[in-house]
Amino acid sequence: MTQPHAWFVEHVEAFALRHLEPGEERSFRDHLERCADCRKELDRVERELAWLPMGVRPVTPRPGLVRKLTRGVLGEREPAWRRVLPWALAASVALTGGALALRARADARDAGARLAAASQALEAARDTLSVLRNTRKVMHASVQMDGREGGITILADPVSHRWNVVIHDLPQLPPGERYQFWFICDDGMVRGAEVNTSPEHPAVLTMGMPKEGGNVLGAALTVEPVGATTGPPQGQVLAHLML
Repeated sequence: MTQPHAWFVEHVEAFALRHLEPGEERSFRDHLERCADCRKELDRVERELAWLPMGVRPVTPRPGLVRKLTRGVLGEREPAWRRVLPWALAASVALTGGALALRARADARDAGARLAAASQALEAARDTLSVLRNTRKVMHASVQMDGREGGITILADPVSHRWNVVIHDLPQLPPGERYQFWFICDDGMVRGAEVNTSPEHPAVLTMGMPKEGGNVLGAALTVEPVGATTGPPQGQVLAHLML
């Protein structure tokens, strides 16, 4: 069945970000060969996405850029925890020059591996940016540990059902312990990701909802013993957020 033209107009950005199903992507490519208007719109979208990062190391945006971008996501409100969001955005708006420089220096033996790594980083950055663009709910909780004030911020995308999670300013744990992110679900706590962070380097995670556990009701952050990979939380609960 042929898709109506309005469908292609609405899904130009999804095509550029490679979010379409294989069959939809083939239909879109066939349509582009016949539609000059859609080709023009796709060129515009791809120009907007051209600045996305191809390197994996984040850099800090220039002064004032973070506030301008975050206001586009959160509106004009400036909550007390707004200083956390630059870390999420910095992970998404890293410069493309790093990957280009790496590829320029690469010799014939490892050029393919470097290009593959850059491509993966670009896809990860596109995924992170898509969550930021569609953020409709932001959750935040402060964490007090060892005289430090850290926190966890979650930016939720209800369209793709993915979260950007930023965990910052937490102290280094002693040997044998680690930070663990959890999903709070209908059927109990479901393990998310082990969090690697330090006082100098926040953790920025982009993750989808778990397949088990039922509906996601919220999230939690705990300190768990190293080696514990199954079962409910065993250690100290640092943060507890509900949707």
